[in-house]
Amino acid sequence: MRSEVFLYVPNIIGYFRIILLLTSWGFLSYPQIFLPCYLWFVILDGLDGYAARYLGQVSEFGAWLDVAIDNLGRGMLWSALFQGGCFISALEWCVFVCTHSSMGAEWKSRFVSSPWWVHRVMANGFKTTLGAFVIAGLHLLPVWLYSFFTGVLTDPLYLPHILQWVGIVVLSAGRLWCLAIEIWCIWTHIKFLTR
Repeated sequence: MRSEVFLYVPNIIGYFRIILLLTSWGFLSYPQIFLPCYLWFVILDGLDGYAARYLGQVSEFGAWLDVAIDNLGRGMLWSALFQGGCFISALEWCVFVCTHSSMGAEWKSRFVSSPWWVHRVMANGFKTTLGAFVIAGLHLLPVWLYSFFTGVLTDPLYLPHILQWVGIVVLSAGRLWCLAIEIWCIWTHIKFLTR
């Protein structure tokens, strides 16, 4: 085991994200604390991958840690928002198992032969317009819903109700596209296991 992997900069960013997640979770009833902590948790998700590539510190542990932390954060928030939120979380964990067990750390680049509606989202590590749309639905829909339910979009942000609902519709569309890809990933993994 190479223990220096634990001290790679992107993994240290991951540990900091865990601290932000636990802090935000502890202040779930206080949007003025929860939202900044959780939004930094989401923002740093983009920074760890960039740091890994820039510093040449890409590792299987880091790829695993990044997605595991993402799933923990979204799972906690979905479960707090809805009684059925644990289903969304369970689905994301199932996809995590499917993609990482059969595709490894380079799972994002293994979708070349997938259907167009999967490939265009996954192309260039989600760095396309369609990829950004789906990732926004994945990461930002639960934050938007939290802000909607706690009144943050109305009171401090003064967002008109029509824009609040447009945000819900657009982010939900991105999340539904993500759901289709998740189901495709699970089905592909089942075919892999029964080949």
